[in-house]
Amino acid sequence: QIQLRESGGGSVQTGGSLRLSCEVSINRDTLAWFRQVPGKGREGIAAIAGDVPTMYADAVKGRFTISKDSARNTLYLQMNKLKPDDTGMYYCAAAIEGQRFFLLHEYSYNVWGQGTQVTVTE
Repeated sequence: QIQLRESGGGSVQTGGSLRLSCEVSINRDTLAWFRQVPGKGREGIAAIAGDVPTMYADAVKGRFTISKDSARNTLYLQMNKLKPDDTGMYYCAAAIEGQRFFLLHEYSYNVWGQGTQVTVTE
């Protein structure tokens, strides 16, 4: 069974950068990053699939970049120009096999990591 493990979270000041990593035990074509804050559902941030363009939430376009190193079975999220609104728990997710639509929606994913906390201070 596929397992996901995130790392790289931490605390950073506004305008700073962080890079999140997600180790994927079994290669999967479609992976994504989600963000969750207390009291709210998971928000799709970025998704990458083998044969479709990468997708980003409007709130992070131009600041975040999702990438995958297939040789290392690792997913990344480079986050630049961070804002306090980017604070939250970040989760790596693997899509239901064959899923090609609604890639920023949590119901397209059936495997989740444990999350890594990102805190952006003023």
